[in-house]
Amino acid sequence: MNLSFLPAPPNTGIRFRRVDLEGRPEIEARVENVAETNRSTTLARGNIKIHTVEHVLAAFAGFGIDNAIVELDANEPPIADGSSREFCRMIKEAGIALQVERREPYRITAPIELQIGETEMTLFPYEGFKVSCTSADRKGRFTQFYSVELNPRSWEEELSRARTFCFYEEIEYLIRNGLIKGGSLENAVVIRDDAVLTTEPLRYPEEFVRHKILDIIGDLSLVGRPIHGHLIAVKPSHLANCELARLIRAQMERPLRAAQAFGPPPVSRADDAASADVADESGAMSIEEIMRILPHRYPFLMVDRITRVEGNFISGVKGVTMNELYFQGHFPGHPIMPGVLQLEAIAQVAGILMLRQAENAGSIAYFMSAEDVKWRKPVVPGDTLVIEVELTRMRGRIGKAKGVCKVRGEVVSEANVTFMVREA
Repeated sequence: MNLSFLPAPPNTGIRFRRVDLEGRPEIEARVENVAETNRSTTLARGNIKIHTVEHVLAAFAGFGIDNAIVELDANEPPIADGSSREFCRMIKEAGIALQVERREPYRITAPIELQIGETEMTLFPYEGFKVSCTSADRKGRFTQFYSVELNPRSWEEELSRARTFCFYEEIEYLIRNGLIKGGSLENAVVIRDDAVLTTEPLRYPEEFVRHKILDIIGDLSLVGRPIHGHLIAVKPSHLANCELARLIRAQMERPLRAAQAFGPPPVSRADDAASADVADESGAMSIEEIMRILPHRYPFLMVDRITRVEGNFISGVKGVTMNELYFQGHFPGHPIMPGVLQLEAIAQVAGILMLRQAENAGSIAYFMSAEDVKWRKPVVPGDTLVIEVELTRMRGRIGKAKGVCKVRGEVVSEANVTFMVREA
């Protein structure tokens, strides 16, 4: 398993590059790409995944690094000693270069509150970034509190060496079934009853809660900008950290949405053939542009906006509201979006990826088949369905794609679809 850090130009952000896969695909470290938050944070793009990214991201965020490429030849970075110490060493040995572009942190404008189970998080306006955290297990053992104002020095000296820890009863089943063969006391601290099992003394008096803060720093870096605020967290988790990152993004985008709502309507581009397909450099498309490509109309148009097109990858969103026609009968008093319509959303987004190409202009993408279809969680009114599709094969007019639907970063459905592009 090999890992390398490479410099990147301004506005690149942090990107993970899988050099072991064909095409060396990249996944940007953004909260929109979070796929799983069980025990660690996993990023995904289509069927490409990178697990346990938080310790690497924390190292970059702690040192104030905005742009870098992380190359790796496996589906997760090396765990090392369970902290960010080795990643910090790599960064210091390589050196940090200043870039001329101005670094603009996002200043929290109003308190953001989040509660998920026993986890409580509140982020207040503050000049700088401060984290005050309390950690404990469900039995209240090893309760610890720590508060720190983040800067490169406090990051390296007070947080970066804090190791992953876990309770023995949480991993006993995994150990018995051989599911964590790479785990050992070399890369984690294990708590069994009242005993702390480790190959060396604890590195900090409050090493457990300091590692929780390390995880918070890594997960909140998925916002895409440094944050100015004071976070008070009780029993944080990767799930809650990433959900808070989404709430921060929503607060960041609220003024822009308000300006768009009260601003003048956009100039019509119906006659501008050269720009009819693409709204900006990311490939984003409005509903008007989607309707110029897809023949579908109400009530069977299953995508509201295309957010990104990058090579063979495309992502779109569908706002699920109680006004959907199918909720009248599916089911009265218990509205759930039919799984087959999530499958249709995947097929429509895949069709857009092909039909936006010049050689397919005026054609129709016919849905031919679906394989490995899985519906994992219900989708209900108020959810925003994120549809991600990656084209895996194209031969002549027949295409195959892998699609997933997500709600709040969790996969709710997935399928491999086949379609044919034919003249209308």
